[in-house]
Amino acid sequence: MTSNGYRGGIVRLALLIAALSACVSAPERPRAEAAAAVPQKKPQPTTNTWPIRPVANPPEPYRDIDQTETPPPALVAVVRNLGQSFSGKVGIAVRRIGADWTVAWNGNALFPQQSVSKLWVAMTFLDAVDRGKLRITDTTTITKNDLTLFHQPSAAMLKDGMWTTSYSDLMRRAMTQSDNTANDTLLRAVGGPEAVRSYLARKMIRDIRFGPGERLLQSATAGLDWRQDYSIGRNFYAARARLPMAARVRALDNYLANPPDGAAPSSIVRALAKLKQNQMLSPASSRLLMSIMSEAKTGPRRIKGGVPPGWSYLHKTGTGQDLPPRSTGYNDIGIMTAPDGTSYAVAVMIGSTTQPIPARMELMQAVSRAIAANHEKH
Repeated sequence: MTSNGYRGGIVRLALLIAALSACVSAPERPRAEAAAAVPQKKPQPTTNTWPIRPVANPPEPYRDIDQTETPPPALVAVVRNLGQSFSGKVGIAVRRIGADWTVAWNGNALFPQQSVSKLWVAMTFLDAVDRGKLRITDTTTITKNDLTLFHQPSAAMLKDGMWTTSYSDLMRRAMTQSDNTANDTLLRAVGGPEAVRSYLARKMIRDIRFGPGERLLQSATAGLDWRQDYSIGRNFYAARARLPMAARVRALDNYLANPPDGAAPSSIVRALAKLKQNQMLSPASSRLLMSIMSEAKTGPRRIKGGVPPGWSYLHKTGTGQDLPPRSTGYNDIGIMTAPDGTSYAVAVMIGSTTQPIPARMELMQAVSRAIAANHEKH
C-alpha cells in the first residue's frame, strides 16, 4: 500500500468513528444516569386507599401545655393544712381542667367510694350507647328480685311486683337520688362489674376499683352474707344488729383496710377532667351526664355548700355505713366552674372519722371556698 493509500484509509476510519459517535446523542447519557440515581417515589395513601373510620370518642386536638404551669401556692397550703388538721383519714384532690397540675392530700391512697362509684356505671352505660350496644330509650322491667338495700326510692314504684321504665329514667334516679336499685339495674344492663372495670381500663384510668355491686358490697362490709329478703323493709338492719359487735368491727376494719370499691382522689379528678374534655364519652353523652350531675339532690351542704354565687357545681356523693363512733365513706366529687368558664375537678373523700357531720361538711366547703378564693390569683 502506498503512503497516499495509507493516509486515505486513516481518514476514512476517522470519518466512520465520527459518524458512529453522532448516532449516540451526548445529552441522553446524563439523563439516563440521573434517572438511575434518583429513587422512584412510592405512591402515597389517599382517602381512597387509606380507610378512615369514625370513632365515638375522638381524641382532643393536639395543643401545647405549659409544663411550667403550677398551682397557686396558697391553694397548696390550704389543702395541706385541711388534710393535716382533720381528725380522720381524708383524701383531697383538686385539678384545674385544661392545665397540667393537681393539688392533693393523700391523693394516691385508696378510699372507699360508696355511691361515688355510680358515676362509673353511668359512664359505662353511656359508652355502650356511644358504641351502639344499647339505647338510652330502651326499657327494662324491675321485679322484687332486683331490689337492693339502703336508699332505693324506686322500690316504691313497683306495682303488682314489677315496674317497667327506661334506662334514661334509671340513670337519672341513680345519679341524682343515688338510688341503689336503679344503679344495679344499669349495672346488669352493661354486663356487670367486669364491664365497668374494662371500661375504666380502656380509658386508662388507674387506681379506681369497682366493687361487686351494692348487695354484696354492703352485706360484706356489715359482716353478712347477702340474702334477697334483706331487700325488704328493715330486714337488713335487723340482721346486722343481731351480729356480735366483734364480728361487725372486724368486717368494717377489713373493708377499710382494702376497700374493693377503693379509689384514689387524684385518679378521680383526672377522670372528671377527661369527662369535661369529652375524652371519656362522646360530646353528646358527656353533656348529658354532666347535665344530670348538675341536678343532683344529694349533698347540698358538702362541697356545694362552699361554692360561691356565680359559680356552678355538678357532682356525685357517696356515704358509707356507720358503726358508732365511726362513720365511713363520706364523699363528694364533682366539677366546679368559675364565671369565666374555667373548671376545676374536685374530690374530697373521708374514709373513716369520728367527727360529726357538720365538721365533715365544713371540711368540704373549705376546699371549694379555697378553690374560688385562689382562682383569680392563678
